[in-house]
Amino acid sequence: MMRAGIFLAAAMVVGTAAAAESWDMPTPYGDSTFHTQNIRQFAEEVQAATNGAISITVHSAGALLPHGEIKNAVRSRQVPIGEFFLSNISNEDLAYGLDSQPFVATSYDDARKLWAIQEPVITELLAQQNLVPLFSVAWPPQGLYTNGEIKTVADLNGLRFRAYNAALEEFAALAGAAPVQVEAADIPQAFTSGQVQAMITSPSTGVSSTAWDFVTHYTPINAWVPKNIVVINKDVFDGLDEATRTALLAAADAAETRGWEMSIAEATAKTEELAQNGITVYEPSAELTAGLQELGAKMLEAWNANASEEAKQILATYLSE
Repeated sequence: MMRAGIFLAAAMVVGTAAAAESWDMPTPYGDSTFHTQNIRQFAEEVQAATNGAISITVHSAGALLPHGEIKNAVRSRQVPIGEFFLSNISNEDLAYGLDSQPFVATSYDDARKLWAIQEPVITELLAQQNLVPLFSVAWPPQGLYTNGEIKTVADLNGLRFRAYNAALEEFAALAGAAPVQVEAADIPQAFTSGQVQAMITSPSTGVSSTAWDFVTHYTPINAWVPKNIVVINKDVFDGLDEATRTALLAAADAAETRGWEMSIAEATAKTEELAQNGITVYEPSAELTAGLQELGAKMLEAWNANASEEAKQILATYLSE
């Protein structure tokens, strides 16, 4: 998102006469997660850039609202602003979940290219729900956590597999595993209780959930690079004066740029931290990679059969560039 100006300059044009607004902002992830840290800095910068006209209180780790309720809570103006995992709403339109399709975008460069194409469509779709996207930040590429090394896709057969969206449910089922919906905050308990035995997630989530307490192996299969998104209620946004909107958007631009940089740094640092805490980090075998890519191809075929024209156009443009 390239918007005119920077938030420091915008702060100079926001008057102090505007009535101060206090916004509650629900987020699904804990305070140790870089997404939350980035959002807290965004909140501080918004308050500074608007000379206190907007004060954002961040409620992390689902403390205010469960993850699955955040989007609709912003839509209904129960809260003015919130963060959620973008592909969680792919049941509404598959355009939202293209970043979670296995082996479509597997690097940060690919993810940036996909988001540049995806963003205008997502903006239009969210506008239909009275929502305005402010910024989106990628997670590190997703890796596979298990007890013991996984050498082929067949080794996943029968495992209870943590899922966090529809694409991962489908992926697990195609691999012969049993998908189980588990939020990030509940991962340790889910493994400890035997509810799940394996998962695909970022090294960031692996560290924040202390994965070394319940799994022994991690392989960076780089399956996909999914994103979180921060949205604001359109009525709230439209109700801001022009200078305040400019300051808010400039702070959002800064948060998106900073967030991607944080994500890139996280990918290396958190993978190293997994190893330092006793997890065996290994490169996937050629056979495992080939098997996973075959599953991804099957999923993309099914995706194409059910995707909206807008979603198909995103993929076509992405693959042609």
